[in-house]
Amino acid sequence: MYKIKVNNKHDFEVDRKDETLTVNGNIVNADIARLNDMLYHVINDNGSYNAEVVSFDSEAKTAQIKVNNTIYSLTAKDQFDVLLDKMGLSNLMTAKVSDIKAPMPGLVLKVLVEEGAEVKKGDNLFVLEAMKMENIIKAPADVTVKTVKIKPGDKVEKGQILIVF
Repeated sequence: MYKIKVNNKHDFEVDRKDETLTVNGNIVNADIARLNDMLYHVINDNGSYNAEVVSFDSEAKTAQIKVNNTIYSLTAKDQFDVLLDKMGLSNLMTAKVSDIKAPMPGLVLKVLVEEGAEVKKGDNLFVLEAMKMENIIKAPADVTVKTVKIKPGDKVEKGQILIVF
């Protein structure tokens, strides 16, 4: 399942299981032919469309698609991005990062960094068990660890500072 926003205005929920494509819960019976890596031909509801991938960034989950000479900007979120939004973790990427706080109450299972370690954006910092699920907390930016305030077995509360950068 993906939530796709087109031109920062229109929202769609898209899912594909096997050969079945659904958009906003409705099955789409389109004939999609891949002409090459960046060009597709689509026939849907008696309409013919040429779709070209102008740009694609898999890390940022963004794309620009030209359909019949009109360019559309798309941003996508998968189920994990939606979960991070719900947990309030998605805004960590935009703010200046000076520490990591517990996103929820839980139990620290593993600490994967030491004081003085230089970590890159996306590196694993620690594992937090909450609601019987293991959550790997990752570095939101390239940072140097100043202080690690947790150890395996620690119980933490939501909002508690766990690592200082």
